[in-house]
Amino acid sequence: MNRTPSQFKILASENVADPRLRRTFHSATHHALGQRAQSVQLVPEWEDLRERAHRIKEEAIEHLDLHLERLEASVIQRGGRVFWARDASEAAGYVVDLCRRLGASTVVKSKSMAAEEIGLTDALEASGVEPVETDLGEFIIQLAGETPSHIIAPALHMTRQQIGGLFQEKFGIPYTDVPSELCAFARQRLRQEFLSARLGISGVNFAAADTGTIVVVENEGNARLCTSLPRVHLAIMGLEKVIPRFSDLPLFLRLLARSSTGQRQTSYVSMISGPRREGEWDGPEEFHLILLDNGRSDILADPRVRRSLYCIRCGACLNTCPIYQRVGGHSYGSVYSGPIGAVLTPLFQGLEAAQDLPYASSLCGSCSNICPVKIDLHHQLLWLREKLVARGSTPWRERLAMTLYAAGMKDPALYRMGSALLRLLLKVAGKSGRSLAIPGWSSTRDFPALAETSFKQWWKENRNQGEEP
Repeated sequence: MNRTPSQFKILASENVADPRLRRTFHSATHHALGQRAQSVQLVPEWEDLRERAHRIKEEAIEHLDLHLERLEASVIQRGGRVFWARDASEAAGYVVDLCRRLGASTVVKSKSMAAEEIGLTDALEASGVEPVETDLGEFIIQLAGETPSHIIAPALHMTRQQIGGLFQEKFGIPYTDVPSELCAFARQRLRQEFLSARLGISGVNFAAADTGTIVVVENEGNARLCTSLPRVHLAIMGLEKVIPRFSDLPLFLRLLARSSTGQRQTSYVSMISGPRREGEWDGPEEFHLILLDNGRSDILADPRVRRSLYCIRCGACLNTCPIYQRVGGHSYGSVYSGPIGAVLTPLFQGLEAAQDLPYASSLCGSCSNICPVKIDLHHQLLWLREKLVARGSTPWRERLAMTLYAAGMKDPALYRMGSALLRLLLKVAGKSGRSLAIPGWSSTRDFPALAETSFKQWWKENRNQGEEP
């Protein structure tokens, strides 16, 4: 199904009405939060680590041009090739051209949000190349014809029973919903793909500018196979993934593992420094790095949303978000869901195309509190709402209501007169003490009933009740 951000309200309504989906997301996100909490408790200096990471990302983003140029020089010095892609079309086109040069009919891919962002799978299939997803979650949703529903766990929306049925349907194997048996089948199925593929494609978690080291973090080992077995390895990274120094890496690895999966350390951390050198037995013959802009320069130019580029894609803000927990990732109609998706998608695709997403938040601030690099996500959502209001993108009824509300809150006399008039109207209509019916609001949530008397009136009548005679 081709979902878009403009469908958010429709998709969210459908998913909220699906009890199975709500149970699945509630269970998965709360389990992830519990694992994270236990892991973080073991690090007394956690808040200090968050602050240090914030400062390092601030340094990286504020001087992004210099760090990227340094990264490019380091990669080239180690024998790699670097391609600067202005947009998704250029990035995907480079990969397709490389496949043609290599004569590759299939490629193996490890999990990459950047590859999802540029629509790489569709571009490869259109050119006659079969992309094989090797991350288990991505493998499952590729079979199902779905898109990722979570940054870390792409198939979070599916139960093991659904996955068992999917494997039975696609491969004709006996039904099983035992996770170890499903994993064993997928492992056996994918092993030959690793051995025969000429090109392996990966994402990038971090890239150290001073050494040209590309870091890929995972738990399944498939990314390591993708980056080492095929003749050529191509990595796709958003510009923001660069960090100034290799010595900064341990800090981010501690934060990423605990924030994403609750682990002290992920199972595999691959550090890639170019192609195989003379005398080495393993590794690719060629290494290519795509530096993807695709709207990031525009985000960088706006100081009010620039901090969204600090994101290390841990997914913690999704897990803690009360909206995401209820509507799921597919409701956002974008590769990036949850609070970070509600910020990034309008910035990447345009506010008009995703104008509902900044409102997909209660502004509780839980996303900002849990972010390992201290991105002020709820403030950025507010700024995007401000832009939408300034453009007149909100309904005229809402703008009128907010204008009247602001006028009343600024003028005590207007406030008293307005509240008294409203109470009188409700009394005449026989609706005193009832929840108010507000168009566009109370169809999905209650609007509190108006108190029979104002606080000032109540205070005037009751202020002396507790005094001594």
